Parts: sequence; C-alpha cells; structure tokens
Amino acid sequence: MRVLVTGGTGVLGGRVAARLRAAGHDTRVMSRRPGTEATADLRTGEGVRRAVADVDAVVHCATGLRGRVEVEMARNLVTAAHDTSPHLVYVSIVGVDRVPLGYYQGKLAAEQVFERSGLPVTTLRATQFHHLLSRLFDGMSRLPPAVPLPRLRVQPVDPGEVADRLVALAVAGPAGRVADFGGPAVRDTHDLVRAFLHARGRRRVVVPVPAVGRVFQALRAGGNLCPEHTDGRLTYEQHLTGAQP
Repeated sequence: MRVLVTGGTGVLGGRVAARLRAAGHDTRVMSRRPGTEATADLRTGEGVRRAVADVDAVVHCATGLRGRVEVEMARNLVTAAHDTSPHLVYVSIVGVDRVPLGYYQGKLAAEQVFERSGLPVTTLRATQFHHLLSRLFDGMSRLPPAVPLPRLRVQPVDPGEVADRLVALAVAGPAGRVADFGGPAVRDTHDLVRAFLHARGRRRVVVPVPAVGRVFQALRAGGNLCPEHTDGRLTYEQHLTGAQP
C-alpha cells in the first residue's frame, strides 16, 4: 500500500511510519518541516492536496494544541482528499465525548468532520500515552520538596502499541468508529508519580490537592477510561525502564 502519515515526525506518527515501512508499505511522512517526503501545512491546507493525491491511505496523527486548530486540520485534510478518496485513519482520545476540555472538544468535532465527509474513514480512540504522564510528572517534581497532584484514575498506554493498531486498521480498510484502545490497567495517579520519582531517583512527598470543576468531575467519574478495553501490554513501570513493545 501507499500510505501517508501526517505528523510522522511525532511520538505516535514516527512509530506508525516505522512500522508501516517494516511491513513493506510505501510510506511517506507529511510535515511542515522542509525536507520531509511530503511537505505540507494542514493548518492552512497548503500542499495537502498534492501530498494525498496518489496514496491508498492516510494515517492522521498530526494534532493541534488547540481544539479549533484540530478541526481546521481535519477540514483541510478532508477537502484535499475528496479528489482521490483515500482511506482516512484518525486517532482520537478516549473520553472526548465525556470530558469537557477544549482540546477534547476539538478532537470530537474533528471526528465528526471525518464521519460526515463521505470518505472511507476509520476512527480509533486511545487513552493517554505513558510519555504524556512522564512529562507532566517531570515538570511537577523538578523543585523539591513536594509534588502537588490530584488523586485521579488514568489508563496510560504505550504509543508503540497504539501505532501497531493503527497500522492494522489502515491495512484492513475503512471500519468507521472502532473499539477503544486502552492501557493494560486503570491506575492511581499517586501510584504512578511515586513510580516515576523512584525511577528518576527523586525524593519528594506527594501531596494530594483538591480537584474541582467540570473537567475534574468528569475525570473522577472515569470519563477518560475504557476499562473494558485493556489492550495494551506495556506497563507504566516498564515504560520507565525504556522497555519497548
């Protein structure tokens, strides 16, 4: 297959592109950076039509930091793809329809852009990546003596395992909204930050702080979880050791 990976220089997109190539597929990476196989800007639409012109599938891993940007990127991709109708595979987030974060609402609106496009589409929602939690914990624990952290439940997953699923979906053909992809277990944020501190050799006290507001209410209710889909195998502790799936 000829496959285009948007955001192919990122944490997830890079893994998707590597796995597609390892499986023998003709794979191109789309990025705004000059020198990539397909230089295009999904935010403006510049170069996107040319990038998707001769591919069988597009795995859309590029993302915007704001919900509005996420929707614009989806619309520009759909507009460019209408001439040739490649299979569009979109990776979203578990809980976009339950957690009222602006970014999540943008992901949900982007899902709807793809669903209503009339193009062959597959949408996969995944839980948060191990890397995201580690970046959060790293920033919070740089200054001693304490780490203030709400006590919540999360279900972190390895991006390499999500990449494996995206590759399989791209090859299988359009399937609409498919089953969510979650990490191997629902975990307590305090347990995870203690594992992070131990792995980094940092001595800190973890201090619970109040979690108020609509977003935290949705998180406390488990809106970010899919405990019926514990598809991932790599634990957060294994991630901290550098293990790969």
